[in-house]
Amino acid sequence: MTKGNAFIIGATGQIGRAAVRALAADGWDVTAASRGGGRDATWPREVRSVALDRGDDAALAAALGDGCDVLVDMVAMEERHAAQLTGLADRIGFAVVISTGAVYEDDKGRSFDTQEERDGFPRYPVPIRESQATVAPGDATYGTRKVAIERHLLAAADRLPTTLLRAGAIHGPYCRTPREIHFVKRVLDGRPVRILAYGGLSQFHPVHVSNLAELIRLAAARPGARVLNGGDPDVPTAAEISSAVDAVMGVESELVIVDGPPPRDGVGETPWGPDRPIVYDMSAAGRELGYRPVTTYAESLPATVEWLADRLRAQDWREAFPKLSVRYGPGGGPFDYAAEDAWLGEQR
Repeated sequence: MTKGNAFIIGATGQIGRAAVRALAADGWDVTAASRGGGRDATWPREVRSVALDRGDDAALAAALGDGCDVLVDMVAMEERHAAQLTGLADRIGFAVVISTGAVYEDDKGRSFDTQEERDGFPRYPVPIRESQATVAPGDATYGTRKVAIERHLLAAADRLPTTLLRAGAIHGPYCRTPREIHFVKRVLDGRPVRILAYGGLSQFHPVHVSNLAELIRLAAARPGARVLNGGDPDVPTAAEISSAVDAVMGVESELVIVDGPPPRDGVGETPWGPDRPIVYDMSAAGRELGYRPVTTYAESLPATVEWLADRLRAQDWREAFPKLSVRYGPGGGPFDYAAEDAWLGEQR
């Protein structure tokens, strides 16, 4: 006897692959929907896969058929996607939708959307609770669109109870913009030095896909309208991550620590931000869902590094991760070794 029918949108993405495994293992009858209708080799044979363009309202309604007990949405990116779900509320028992920690703003109105402005990087409380203020809903940015989704779904809680998971810095295999590339590529390129601005103390709360999948599994078993943070049990610094990647790859790099911001454009920057920590409070997930993380950052890192290194050995990083390439633009991006060497030469 199954726990019910689970319908997953975005099943072959980074989070979806792990969520399908977690729900199937927990006794759900899972339908895995994705644009290509593909499968992950680790899924049980009983998992049904279907091709679905979630932008097509009629196609989503047809794929749902008579409905499901829980719908899990990995790729709700704008308010019309929330409207799709509420429009089908009579066929969905309850929902779990992935949101983001990028919705938060600090007490001066700073958020991820203002980080490129002068003194625009937010200074959040440590840790950030779900009651922290958010940016205004809208369609201008990733964060404002996610807030619009959240508010639409919470307003319809009487018709479609939805758990919204505000994910931190997602990591694990199949990431389209992996932060760990910053150190993994340097190892593969034989770079012996890691220059780290802000004292190497930058922190951006990570969340492994298996921990997000665990949150999804628990939320599926406890329907309700709520917003919860999604994070790992530990929040390593940039220096700790650098050393952890080295340990996995069997090397030891020299850490050159810069107290304060990068000494010149790009040199010493990492994807984990400046010296204003981003740490999410996970106590509500523990209280409301009984959440206990299934892995730590260090425990999960070897599989991530292996997957990432294999991709980088097979392709140039810009080809392997085109979305990341677009983010950094032309030039060396985060791998401007000439600029690093020039600055190091000036110090020695």
